[in-house]
Parts: sequence; structure tokens; C-alpha cells
Amino acid sequence: MTTVQSPKLSDPPEQDPPPAPPPSMRMRELAFGAACAAALRAAARLGVADALGDSPLPVEDLAAAVKAEPRQLRRLLRALSCYGVFAERPDGTFAHTDVSRLLREDDPNSMRAITLWCTEPWTWDAWPLLDEAVRTGRNVVEGLYGKEFFTYLNEDAPESADVFNRAMTTSSVQSARDVAAFLDLSECASVADLGGGQGHVVASLLDKYPAMRGALLDLPRVVENAVPRLLPGGNLADRARIVPGDVREAVPVEADVYVIKNILEWDDESTARTLRNVLDAGGPGTRVVVIENLVDDTPSMRFSTAMDLMLLLNVGGAKHTTESMVARLTAAGLVIDDISPVNPYLHAFDCHVPG
Repeated sequence: MTTVQSPKLSDPPEQDPPPAPPPSMRMRELAFGAACAAALRAAARLGVADALGDSPLPVEDLAAAVKAEPRQLRRLLRALSCYGVFAERPDGTFAHTDVSRLLREDDPNSMRAITLWCTEPWTWDAWPLLDEAVRTGRNVVEGLYGKEFFTYLNEDAPESADVFNRAMTTSSVQSARDVAAFLDLSECASVADLGGGQGHVVASLLDKYPAMRGALLDLPRVVENAVPRLLPGGNLADRARIVPGDVREAVPVEADVYVIKNILEWDDESTARTLRNVLDAGGPGTRVVVIENLVDDTPSMRFSTAMDLMLLLNVGGAKHTTESMVARLTAAGLVIDDISPVNPYLHAFDCHVPG
């Protein structure tokens, strides 16, 4: 999308925030929460953030750039500006905010793919059935589509599957730097990233430790799109091994340390199987680092609890509290040595296999 420029205007003076709405209006706002999600999705699909440059623009210029009706686009932008996504100026132009810039494709911290993933068509089918999922404890997707969630995505909703892959890549790229900076693996000669997607975490760790060898284990359709640096011809290929497989079935990789990031969110039985497979593969003394978003002790509670409910809807899984994660790790036979924040959104459970 071509960025449209106009003369740059000075920022408006800071104003005191408006008073908090009364409870009845707050409830109305919450009940209309879907409108905000839909507006974010519309702005992302239209490419409004990409069309808006560093300078404020009249809505007519923005509308021309994104091929939309000016009056309707103004309504969309006005709604989003109430949430701090774009800012409406006194002269009627619109400008970026720190939040709206995250909808740009070229922003280094772009959240565009994640915004689209959280508002994909299947979510609008599933959210109204949340009460059913709460009553039964089961996911609703299989009842809606007659298939397990990821089977449905790959067979019947390939565009959503593509959005999912791009969103997970975005999330992995952004968190891999923090994970690599946090982990001290100086005494380890090898690392295995289990369910590691395209391998951003293991690539970052191999960059940090030039003598280390690494393995990436994930489903065949996932690892075939691994980071090119890990594949033959890549600058990390001589120290990297790509292993197609399902960690719930087996972990055919030996390593000094296993990293398990954001995959212990399925049902309890699948989580227990995965951890048993890790213990069987590693043996006594092996280090296991589990990294998860938690629904306690985090400033991202609104996001984490929303993701928790989404997992209930689509796969019957759950985000963990510190207590529930500790319970599952110790039940599997791991000894927990330390629990520390990686960043404001992730916690690391540093464990070892006893014996």
C-alpha cells in the first residue's frame, strides 16, 4: 500500500482524560465489544494504517488510498479513535497513535496478523457459544464444523490457516529475541525447540551460542516452512536439525536442554503425554524450560484471559496459572528449579529431570 503524505502538523496540546463513564454506560460499552474488534479487523483489511504516513491526513485522501467511501471511513476511524487507535484532530484530519502504528505491515512490532487472527470468521461463529463451552467444558468448534479445529482450518478454511501461520510467526519473531536474551545455556552443548514452529527461538539461541547445536521439532507442514537460515544452504544449517513430528506422539530428539514454548495449552491428557515424551527422550539430569503466558501475575491479564477463553472454544485447552502449571510439571515428574518472567507477557519454568 502506497503511503500518502501531507504537510506535517504539530501535535495538539495534551488534555486531561475524560471522566470514567458510569457503570451503566461501561456495561453498554463492554456489551458492544464486538464492534471494536470488527473495526480493528476492517482497518487491518483495508490497510488504513499503511496508507497513513507520519503526517495527519484528511479522510478523503485516506479513503482514496484504500478505495473506500469517505463518510463511512470517517465513521470507522472515529470509532477506533475512542480506543486510542488513530487520533482525530480538531481540523478533522486523522493521525497515527502508538497503537495504530502496530497495524502497519512494516512496523517492526506489527500486530496486524495477530489482529486478523483474533477476528477470523470462525471466531464470530464460536464466541456466541461460550456459555455452552463453559457448561460442558468442551470445545464448540467440532460441533460447529464436524472436525477438530486445526483439521477444519487446513481443510476448509485455508485463508484462516494462513492467517494463523502468519500470526504465530509474528509472535515467535517478537518473543524469540526476549527468550534468547533471558536463557543462560552457556553450559549446554545442544538445545531442542519442541513445537517450535518455524524455529525462530532455536535460531536466536544458535546465534547467541556459536558452538551450540540445535534441533527444531514440529509438525511436517510447519517445519517445511522453517526459517531459511536453518535449512540447507542457510548459515545455521550445519548446526541445526529439522525434525518433522508431533510432540504429543514422541520426541525423537536428544538434547541437553528442551525448550517448550506456548504449546502446553491443550487438554490435560495431551499436555501430560507431551511431558512424558520429553522425560523419556531426555533422561535423568536433562534440563527442561517451559515458557508460557499465564493468567496470573502478569500485566496482560485482559489479553491472556481472552486467549484462555478462545482456547476453550477452539481446542478445549487453557492458559495456565502459576499454580496449575506447577501442578502439571510436577505431576509429570519434573523438578522445578526456578520460575522467572521472561518479559511482561511470558514466564519461564526452569526444570530438570530427576535421577
